[in-house]
Amino acid sequence: MSNKIKATAKDAEGKLESAYGDLTGDTGHQIKGKAKQVQATAMNATENLKENTKDAKKKLSDAADQAADDLS
Repeated sequence: MSNKIKATAKDAEGKLESAYGDLTGDTGHQIKGKAKQVQATAMNATENLKENTKDAKKKLSDAADQAADDLS
């Protein structure tokens, strides 16, 4: 399972747990649910950073290749 899917699942789990806590008045479940949502947000941010780093690396590599071709 990809990390993006895991993050989506964690967010849904957190929302459900938080909603359950809201319905029952259980602050423990509310807090745990919100914590899972925060964890999912961090997981998504990590994946976005990885993707952006890969994109930047590719652009830099392409620019270096183009510069080398221009010098030839």
